[in-house]
Amino acid sequence: MTQKFDVVVIGAGPGGYVAAIKAAQLGLKTACIEKYQGNDGKVALGGTCLNVGCIPSKALLDSSWKYHEAKEGFAVHGIEAKGVTIDVPAMVARKNTIIKNLTGGVAGLFKANGVTLLEGHGKLLAGKQVEVTGTDGKTQVVEAAHVIIASGSKPVEIPPAPVDQDVIVDSTGALEFQSVPKKLGVIGAGVIGLELGSVWARLGAEVTVLEAMDKFLAAADEQIAKEAQKTLTKQGLDIRLGARVTASEVKKKQVVVSFTDANGEQKMTFDKLIVAVGRRPVTTDLLAADSGVDLDERGFIFVNDQCETSVPGVYAIGDVVRGMMLAHKASEEGVMVAERIAGHKAQMNYDLIPSVIYTHPEIAWVGKTEQQLKAEGVAVNVGTFPFAASGRAMAANDTGGFVKVIADANTDRVLGVHVIGPSAAELVQQGAIGMEFGTSAEDLGMMVFSHPTLSEALHEAALAVNGGAIHIANRKKR
Repeated sequence: MTQKFDVVVIGAGPGGYVAAIKAAQLGLKTACIEKYQGNDGKVALGGTCLNVGCIPSKALLDSSWKYHEAKEGFAVHGIEAKGVTIDVPAMVARKNTIIKNLTGGVAGLFKANGVTLLEGHGKLLAGKQVEVTGTDGKTQVVEAAHVIIASGSKPVEIPPAPVDQDVIVDSTGALEFQSVPKKLGVIGAGVIGLELGSVWARLGAEVTVLEAMDKFLAAADEQIAKEAQKTLTKQGLDIRLGARVTASEVKKKQVVVSFTDANGEQKMTFDKLIVAVGRRPVTTDLLAADSGVDLDERGFIFVNDQCETSVPGVYAIGDVVRGMMLAHKASEEGVMVAERIAGHKAQMNYDLIPSVIYTHPEIAWVGKTEQQLKAEGVAVNVGTFPFAASGRAMAANDTGGFVKVIADANTDRVLGVHVIGPSAAELVQQGAIGMEFGTSAEDLGMMVFSHPTLSEALHEAALAVNGGAIHIANRKKR
């Protein structure tokens, strides 16, 4: 007997598992297909984000920062810490424990909400049928009134640096080092490259980041990107822009990397090399030829603003479709689709998806950058406030960076909030909440912010938009 469901979700990452849980909560008979296996050989839920992405990298970022602070930052507080060392295997083991707890948590949520887990590889056939191939090679076909494809993404591989997960690794391999490499190379100065480079630099590695683009953090606001480059360089990251890797050769557990930059052809030798040049959608053996689902020219599944594919009743969400490859974007798309399947009115606001880079200081933003708005011909007023003038940041000895608020010069509506500094992600989220409700800079300025908090920096930056900041000198209007 073929099993029949109201909703079948392919993939149990942050898009898929959230969509499955929401669909079940809305009273729909739901199944979720997942093939990823953890180190114990059992199916692990949560996708890239939970198993080899967002969560494990944050665990290592936090561990490495605590080590760095103990070694370099305690003295200013009058705390003497001598002979501080790092046990890398113990740090990695802690990261693995966190992953296990969270994947187990998702499995528990499936059970609590009545989601059926189908272990194996899912493939969409014609007529909204889905073939599930188990790890033993046996197949079954399930039928669905609605299908949600949430197959995610995987690291991009480049021919000049083939990954062996030993000397040359991708982001997954970089989470498993059992010792600190003396010399570490990172190809790509994006979110993943900067975060992983930061982890190992704090622990003592000599890190060189090779970025093919001439511009640093092109997606970020230029003022923020400039500050970030200056800060990360000061922290020891050797960031080389316009550096195109042309070849690599592994010799005696080291890798010689050839690249070209403004100075011509160069060679550098590293103990480990991380390839972090981006991610691409996973569509391998995902769609039968007659499934009817179309891919765009870049290999993403083609969808509209409601995540509907070219086949009625078939949706796709997360990294396998257009837009930013972010876990929170995938999750909210999953909720939107489940709501729409259940007959509710739902639409996601793609203009207000926050972006975060979890270096230290954190880098985060929501809305548009100053250069985007200028290119669109929008007149703006800008207010900034440095954490160096924040009493709370001083108390924490964490005064690097600033908050930037951009507002429409005619309406005062906030169009972008950009932060580099302590708790940047949380402050940007405050901006996003205000922007969702159409806040003006004046609105933010009129609100009462508790003192002393880091949030006051957002308050002051909003006041500065119209020349009314209290705790810094305001720029005179021309």
